[in-house]
Amino acid sequence: MEKKQAFKIVYEDDSLVVVDKSAGLLVVPTPKDEKHTLDNLVNQALKTKGTGPNAYPAHRLDRDTSGLVIFAKGKAALANLVDQFKKHIVHKTYLAIVQGRVKNTKGEINILLATDRKTYAVYPTQDKKIGQPALTRFRVLSYLRGATLLEVEPKTGRTNQIRVHLAFIGHPLVGERKYAIAKDFSVKFRRTALHAETISFRHPVT
Repeated sequence: MEKKQAFKIVYEDDSLVVVDKSAGLLVVPTPKDEKHTLDNLVNQALKTKGTGPNAYPAHRLDRDTSGLVIFAKGKAALANLVDQFKKHIVHKTYLAIVQGRVKNTKGEINILLATDRKTYAVYPTQDKKIGQPALTRFRVLSYLRGATLLEVEPKTGRTNQIRVHLAFIGHPLVGERKYAIAKDFSVKFRRTALHAETISFRHPVT
């Protein structure tokens, strides 16, 4: 059986490279020091092509989330892109398949998010002392059997924001096991059904 491609390059120039990541792949190593990461694979590919310098991921996706990731070539481009993320200049949209039928064809989820210091799990809260603002917009693309396909736009970039917000409104991602109990829903999937579809930003040089 043909081995699944870990990533493909969708755009590249002298300052950056944008890749489409497959699900199941970490962007950067964890403390366990995994070698098979998107970071390592992209740099190996660029080294083979002779299109250095070293590339650095400007942001991350969860292991199970597929889709677009920007890599900066060199520290100057990286600093520029990271600053754009901090200032919310970067615009991203995701495709998400969620459990059940979402009644409103479009809407937004505006609820503070906090992180448990022991488990690092993210949870919704109304406590402004510990919660950080988080806003997610969505619109229905189509209705499926027992599920809904959404286009999701996170206006803030909190950890696990989309996953927690969708679970909060009673429509967790298909395949969600951290923020929902899988057996409570009829539609099954081996991973969280989330894909980073589009990303736009200011070019760090041009």
